[in-house]
Amino acid sequence: MSSTLADPSRQPAAVPRPQRLRLSEPEGLLQVHTASFRGSCPSIFGLALRNAGLGSQVLISQFLRGGVQQGPDRPVQMCGRLTWLRPDLDGCLQGSGTTAAERSAVQDLWRHTRHWLLEGDADLVVLDELGLAVTYGLVDEDEVVHSLRDRPGRMEVILTGPSIPERLVAMADQVTELRRDTGSLRPV
Repeated sequence: MSSTLADPSRQPAAVPRPQRLRLSEPEGLLQVHTASFRGSCPSIFGLALRNAGLGSQVLISQFLRGGVQQGPDRPVQMCGRLTWLRPDLDGCLQGSGTTAAERSAVQDLWRHTRHWLLEGDADLVVLDELGLAVTYGLVDEDEVVHSLRDRPGRMEVILTGPSIPERLVAMADQVTELRRDTGSLRPV
C-alpha cells in the first residue's frame, strides 16, 4: 500500500483559505408591533429587558401611561442599561380630550426621547403608544417621521400600540399585527 504523502500526484487538493469576515456596523430596523387593543406590548418589553441584560443601551418611552410621578427627569433604571420613561401625568390618557398640562407632559417626553433618537444614546428604543400620541395631536407626525429617518443607522426602533399612522407603517422594515382569537378560547 503506498502512501499519498510519498506520491505527489496523489496529494489531496489544497483547501482554499477561508475568507476573512468584514464586519460592518449593524443595521438597526424600524419595527411596528400593532394591535387593535391597548396593552399588547409585554413581549416587546421582555425583549428590551433581555437586550439590556445582554449589554445593549435601551430606552422605553411610554407616551400615554402616567400615574407614577415620573417624567423625563425621573427615569426608572433597570439592569444598569435600560431607561424607562413615562410622562409626568396623574394617570393614563384615554383620548384626545387632554388638558394643557397633559399635552405639555407628553411633549416634554417626546423632546427627551427625540434627543435619544437623534444623538444615538441607545441601541434599542421602544416607543409605546407614540402612534396614539400622534393621532391625539399631542406629538407632531412630521417631526416623528424626520426623527426616525435621521436616527443613527445602527439604532433599532420598535413602535408599539394601536393606531400607528400609515406614514410610520410605510417606513417600517417589519410590521407585526397582534390579534386576539377569542373563538379558540371556547371550551370544546
